[in-house]
Amino acid sequence: MAAALRYFGQAFGAKKPYPDKYDMLMDIATEEFSHLEIVGATIQMLLTGINGDLKDAAENSEIMHLLNGKAAKENMIHQGMVAPQFLVGSAGGPCYTNSQGVPWSAAYINGDVQGELTSDLRSDMGAETRAKMVYEYLLQFTPDPYVKETLRFLMTREVAHYQMFEAALSTITPNFPMGTLQSDPKYSNLYFNMSNGNEIRGPWNQGESSELGETWQYIEDPVKHILETNSLLDQKSDGSNRTEKNIKKMNDQLGKQKKEFIAEAAPIGAMQWNDALSSADESGGLKNKQGSSLKGKNNHNGARSKSAK
Repeated sequence: MAAALRYFGQAFGAKKPYPDKYDMLMDIATEEFSHLEIVGATIQMLLTGINGDLKDAAENSEIMHLLNGKAAKENMIHQGMVAPQFLVGSAGGPCYTNSQGVPWSAAYINGDVQGELTSDLRSDMGAETRAKMVYEYLLQFTPDPYVKETLRFLMTREVAHYQMFEAALSTITPNFPMGTLQSDPKYSNLYFNMSNGNEIRGPWNQGESSELGETWQYIEDPVKHILETNSLLDQKSDGSNRTEKNIKKMNDQLGKQKKEFIAEAAPIGAMQWNDALSSADESGGLKNKQGSSLKGKNNHNGARSKSAK
């Protein structure tokens, strides 16, 4: 549910400037709804029999359980505490809750639709990573070979989706840092050693940074450094060839380019919600290295008709 609605929300903002990404997000969102069906059907099969038992209202009423001794009474209380939704909400059907019984809400995805694909796609990669791990752990909690097969399929699709989002992100340039504004070169390559007695070094705090190519500045004694730099107010840029002047220039240029790109793709005027998508290799963009051209059958106009297995 969360994945499907997250990708649907992201797709709408991408439809005009990135029609190819819109197509991909809609495809994956639709597939995620099919996964919701798979999970729901699996839960229903595992709970087969509960609904029928609950229909025997007289035999299984609370008073009959309470009259059947202390053990039965305590068991009834336990069932009500650990799984009340089976008794009063769904009669054994699947519930829109997490593993702790917390009901699903939009709070699960608020903040995941930011209107900036370089951010949204990274968020999607993180979501697919977490989902993959959930399925991996769930596989350890069931001996049923058919449930295992189902979970392994769902887990595998998370791996596939991760690669799709990663590939889509790579076609947007520039895509780092996410958004428009550049980072401050005075602070972008500082590493603070916050642990006592441990001075572990690696590519995350020595050599060049992976994206900006700046030399990491290892602050061995953060307290001393803060005092010497007036709480970092007097921090100087070191290990970077970026300057405040060229950062401002980059911010201005990229901001104007993105504004023009969006304005050209989505001009103000008469609109319709089901207009046809332009082909990916015609959409242009900020050095927008597009992937494969869209196929006519995948115009996501109106309700989706194709199903995902």
